Amino acid sequence: MSKAIVITAHGGPEVLAFKDWTVGDPRPGQLRLRQRAIGVNFIDVYQRTGLYPTEPPFVGGNEGAGEVVAVGEGVSGFKIGDRVAYQGARGSYAEERLLPVDRAVPLPAGISYDDAAAAMLKGLTAYYLLCRTFPVRPGHTILFHAAAGGVGLLACQWAKALGATVIGTAGSDEKTALARANGCDHVINYRTENFATRVKELTAGKGVDVVYDGNGKDTFEASLDCLRPLGMMVSFGNASGPVSIPNLGILATKGSLFVTRPTTGTYLARREDLLQGAKALFEVIANGAVKVHIGQRFALKDAAEAHRALEGRKTVGSTLLIP
Repeated sequence: MSKAIVITAHGGPEVLAFKDWTVGDPRPGQLRLRQRAIGVNFIDVYQRTGLYPTEPPFVGGNEGAGEVVAVGEGVSGFKIGDRVAYQGARGSYAEERLLPVDRAVPLPAGISYDDAAAAMLKGLTAYYLLCRTFPVRPGHTILFHAAAGGVGLLACQWAKALGATVIGTAGSDEKTALARANGCDHVINYRTENFATRVKELTAGKGVDVVYDGNGKDTFEASLDCLRPLGMMVSFGNASGPVSIPNLGILATKGSLFVTRPTTGTYLARREDLLQGAKALFEVIANGAVKVHIGQRFALKDAAEAHRALEGRKTVGSTLLIP
């Protein structure tokens, strides 16, 4: 028996119940993990509320790191005692869990459990955004919304290491200072400035090559005004609500723009892509190009408090639950 955060109905943070949860022995193709650190992400919120349809009851969470305590029949490449990390496998809000072996990534000795749990989903999101969705090269200018958030801090450092000029947005003086210290050449406080106007000023009217936007509804349309002709709008999240484009013609009038809505589920569906992304992520962490910023830690039993902080924009960097 393990303790876990179980969701029995969709709703607010109050539906996150800390209770006993039977884990069982791993089946073929599975590992049983003792969790050491668990990442908290907006996808957890979307699943809790039902925005991303998930049938209750289920254990929340999608990212973590821990130690293998049992191996299912026929599993190769992992043994009891191995350190692993993962993302994209629901059920992480638990002391112990079963994990599909194809989602498990060996954790290098130099990467801590906390850093891995704080960076797997968010860091691999940064990886596919910067290296595959719109491959960032020296000379590019990018706009990254929520630059002081979990994905933003990792992505802005990584983009700077790739040679880009990085413009970020954030919602307070504290967050703008943090973003500036983590890869951003310029940071716009969207609560006190019009970010689209400011981006045009910073780029001498040209606009940026790409906008990376995990906010969604509140920033989408103004972000189109930040792009150069033929620029790309990358909408990868819905923190402020889902996006809709009622008139595709707006992309023509604003400069023959490109729009995409990528997900880790697509970009990292194949194991070889997952391992390639994890290798790149662990390398930039190990060589110091990207530093993992853990802004807050909560006990596992306090997952509801963590969700309230995340949804209330009271977090910076990554948020962890500790079993």
